[in-house]
Order: sequence, then C-alpha cells, then structure tokens
Amino acid sequence: MLEFSHDPILAVMACAMAIVAGFTGLSLTRNMAAKTTSQRKIAISLASVALGGGIWSMHFVAMLGLQMPIPYYYDAAITLASALIAILIVGCALILLHFTERSTPMILVAGAVVGLGVLVMHYVGMAGLQLCRAVYTVQGVALSSAVAIALCMLAVWVAYQRRTNLHIFLATLCFGLAVSSVHFLAMAGTNFVAVPQPGDFGPAMSNETLAIGVILSGFVIFGAFLWVGTTYLEGPGAETTPQDPLDVQPVPVDSTLQIPCEREGAKVYVSPREVAFVRADGHYTQVYTYSDRLFCAWPITEAGKRLLPAGFVQTHRSYLVNPDKVARFERTKDKGRCTFTDTDLPPVPVSRSKLKDIEAILSGQIGATGAA
Repeated sequence: MLEFSHDPILAVMACAMAIVAGFTGLSLTRNMAAKTTSQRKIAISLASVALGGGIWSMHFVAMLGLQMPIPYYYDAAITLASALIAILIVGCALILLHFTERSTPMILVAGAVVGLGVLVMHYVGMAGLQLCRAVYTVQGVALSSAVAIALCMLAVWVAYQRRTNLHIFLATLCFGLAVSSVHFLAMAGTNFVAVPQPGDFGPAMSNETLAIGVILSGFVIFGAFLWVGTTYLEGPGAETTPQDPLDVQPVPVDSTLQIPCEREGAKVYVSPREVAFVRADGHYTQVYTYSDRLFCAWPITEAGKRLLPAGFVQTHRSYLVNPDKVARFERTKDKGRCTFTDTDLPPVPVSRSKLKDIEAILSGQIGATGAA
C-alpha cells in the first residue's frame, strides 16, 4: 500500500470550486417560470455544465494535490468521460425539476440523481489513474454514497422548496459540502497500490496537462459565477420578474406600460389594465380585452418579458393572463382553465406543469373549483 497525503491549499481551492459551481448552476435556473421552453432548455444546459463541470473540477483540483511516493498520470479518455457523465446525470436531474410536476418526492428524486452523479464521476475519475490503482473499502464506499445522496437531496430540496435568494445561498453551501465531503470521505476509505504497466484504454495525460484542463474549466465556471453574481448585486429592484410563481403574489398591473397593437391597420396603444390575456399567434400575439381582439407584433417571449414583471402570470407557454380579470380558476385532475368576468371571452388553458402555481397565485383573490 502506498502512503499518500493532500496539499492543504489545493484541498481548500477544490472546496471553493464546488461552492462556486453550485452557486452558478443554481442561479442559472432562476426565473424559469417566465421563460419559454427553448429558453428553459438553454438554461438547463448551461446549469448542467456549471454543476457537472464543477463536480469534475473539484475532484481533479483535489487530485492535483494528491501526493504519493511514485509518479502517476491519467487516462485522458476516462478523465473526459468522467466529466461528461457528471454533466449528463446532473442534466437529467434538472430536467426532472423543470419539465415535470415539481412535487416534494420529485425534488428528492432529483437530489438523489445529483448525488449519484457525484458518486459516478468520482469513481470513474479514479479509474483513470495510471501506474497506481485505487483499492476501496466497503465502509468507505458505503459512507461516501450515503453522504452524497443525502446531502445532494438536502441541497436540491432547499433550493427548490422556495426559489428565493436565501434558499439558493443555503443550497449552494449544501451542494459544496456534498461534493467536497464525498471526495474526501471516499479518499479516506481508499488505498493505493503501484501498478507496473499502464492501461491502454486511451492516451496518457500528465498532471501538468490535467492542470491546464482544470484551469480552463475553472476559468469558465468562475466567469459564469461573476456573470450570474451581477444579478444579485443589482439589488432587489433590478430583477422584477418573479423567481417562481409560488415565491411572490402578482403585483398590481403597471399602468405606465403600453402595448403596441393594430386595429384596422392603425396603430393603437393598449394599457395592460385593459387586457384580459395575451395569446401566442405564430411569431406574433393576439391581445384580448373585453371589447377587442387586437394584433400585436410582440412574440410571446417579448410579451412575457414586458408583462410578467407588470403583474401578468403565464398559465401556458402560449398564454399570459391578467390575474385582475380572472373570475374563476377551474381545475379537473391534470387540466385547468381560467375564466373571465366577461363571459364572451374564451377560457384560457392552464398547463399541467403550472396548475399548482397558478392555483396558489389566484386562490387568494378569486374562486377556485374542481378536484385536484
């Protein structure tokens, strides 16, 4: 068995990398309720790279500080595979959180998936060692597995019970603690033996080459950290889009905003207070008031950017609703709809993924019927 130790400075840097990656990834998934499906897919992809890449970077920053009495290096293909595995598994967890009905069991399942990603990344990454081989103990594997899954479930549960800044900060610490604890607990239960011949799965990669890769990934993650950090420094008034429909109640509709519409070829401006709902119509939208149905050149994404901060809610990817005009919210199993005080207006559908959110927002000011 080979004796080994860790460089304390690199160990601290590895922990810092995990915290920064957690903050970046969890921040990138804020305000998802106000995004279109395409925007959500992009945000989830970026968050997956930040979280999965952060798990990988934390591991290999710590491994750069691993000190053994023999030289060793890494299999480049296995090392790359460990990074991609982490990104893909974390991406699966984020898809569960943002494209399924977000219940407490689903949040815990997603947290367990993230914990599995941390574990798989660690042990696949360790398999890439050349000229030495890791020998694991049952106690070490069991303890690191239990800690990974439990702490990642806690981190995701904290982050997604309420999507506030405080919960994201707390979840960041939980995530950083989870990733760091798994690595060092697993290493504490690991022994190393020298291997005379390297494997031939992929090309060899020295510690120096690995350091370059870790520096590049760290640069990207820290750059993204600074980018998302500016949204917090701008102050509470800078971000007016609700972080999640459950976090805030609708604000009064802004009377200063005007929606540019067309009526019989002439341009008119409509106050949001007069609008019952907005419906996507291809690359444009239709604006419904009690007296008119007007054409608007805004696509639904632009309408969402303007109207969601002004107090509207998104009940469906194609509909934005003024909650002040809603007379009743009706729910039957996995379907819902909003009806209006003007009975000539058609009802607006509520998608299954938004049922609980819309019901929570509207129940305080209107009647609600139907069975869940």
